[in-house]
Amino acid sequence: MGENEDPRNGDHVAKKPKLLKLSISDPEFLLGSEFSHHEPGTARINNGSFGCCPESIIAAQRTWQLRFLKQPDHFYFSTLRPNLSKSRALVKTLINASDLDEVSLVDNATTAAAIVLQQVGRRFSHINDTVVMFHCAFPAIKKSIQAYVTRAGASVIEVRLPFPVNSDSEIIAEFRKGLSKAKSNGGKVRLAIIDHITSMPSVLVPVRELVEICREQGVDQVFVDAAHAIGSVPIDVQEIGADFYVSNLYKWFFAPPSVAFLYCRKSNSSSSAMHHPVVSHEYGNGLPIESSWIGTRDYSPQLVIPTIIEFVNRFEGGIEGIMARNHEQVVKMGKILAESWGTSLGSPPEMCASMIMVALPSKLCVTSDDDAFSLRSHLRDKYKVEVPIYYRPPNEDGGENEPRDKDGLITGYARISHQIYNKVEDYYEFRDAINQIVENQQVCKMLSTK
Repeated sequence: MGENEDPRNGDHVAKKPKLLKLSISDPEFLLGSEFSHHEPGTARINNGSFGCCPESIIAAQRTWQLRFLKQPDHFYFSTLRPNLSKSRALVKTLINASDLDEVSLVDNATTAAAIVLQQVGRRFSHINDTVVMFHCAFPAIKKSIQAYVTRAGASVIEVRLPFPVNSDSEIIAEFRKGLSKAKSNGGKVRLAIIDHITSMPSVLVPVRELVEICREQGVDQVFVDAAHAIGSVPIDVQEIGADFYVSNLYKWFFAPPSVAFLYCRKSNSSSSAMHHPVVSHEYGNGLPIESSWIGTRDYSPQLVIPTIIEFVNRFEGGIEGIMARNHEQVVKMGKILAESWGTSLGSPPEMCASMIMVALPSKLCVTSDDDAFSLRSHLRDKYKVEVPIYYRPPNEDGGENEPRDKDGLITGYARISHQIYNKVEDYYEFRDAINQIVENQQVCKMLSTK
């Protein structure tokens, strides 16, 4: 059955419609043609959490689902695997992997972490064996470390990511300190976990340089958690040089939830021992094949990758043009917000991709994670603005380098995203909401939520 066959029309192959070119700079048209399912009137400036899926991709997904439901046995025995291989081959090209067998398709970065850590955990055999990671690593990754690594007796050293941050060199210096600390007690760093783009706070990390340092320092293996990377920054896994690299395709690459790729470098001796945590009929046939069948389920998010490539190529510059536009716009919007509030950005523009941290007015009194959650909920419920809020605890020394505005110490930041459907008005609504809350002399602990 061909890719464009309509499963409701027997063996009839529908003529492929001619696709119109799309403009990155016309969000109104895109909202009407590809994102009309988004809730009207909501300023969605949090693409980083769950991504977005255009209607043409949703339609392609539905076609795959119907093909399975029409004749599941034929789909399983004749259709599924070759089309998953096609999707993997496209990802291989996108990330410049050297071999198709290095690329597996899994549900998300959390699944990929479980795959990597259940295998790597077996290498921890001495009490001083260590994992080095950033303190702001994604919570699910920390839970996987707890489940697979610390349970095996390993210790964990968390490197504090400087924030606000001014340069790559600040991150590199802190990471070197973490590796030195791990080695000072006679231990062996079995694994380093490096974010390509940290989640909260969001910072673009000099990942290639940190991987090089790991190699220089004799770190056994390096796992890059790049959940936000594909579709947001260019990826060349050979240049980066990590043993394992994962990125979600549903965050910034327009896939429906949920699909991610996991790259396992073939020259790494552990790659052949990698297994999917869900054991099914393909166990022992290599991770890419194991991941292609983990029982009866919906594989359509993995199967629409060719349609996604087609979608992004309808824009001028393709995915590279989309990435450049999103970066340019999120920096511009961040500066507008910071200027209005009398604050600053959490990093220089070159250290962000499609998300950037913007300091909130100190008058909001974001003094805890609970305060951050209250403010986020209030913005959603009262102003229909969806944006994550980050609480940054003051440094213990309370030094003069702490971020401040004219009214005091800044401890709250917003993480704004930009994707092709966003309008300037989305950010103006957020700007005005914060200004209104400050004008009303409301602090976070006073805010009501539903």
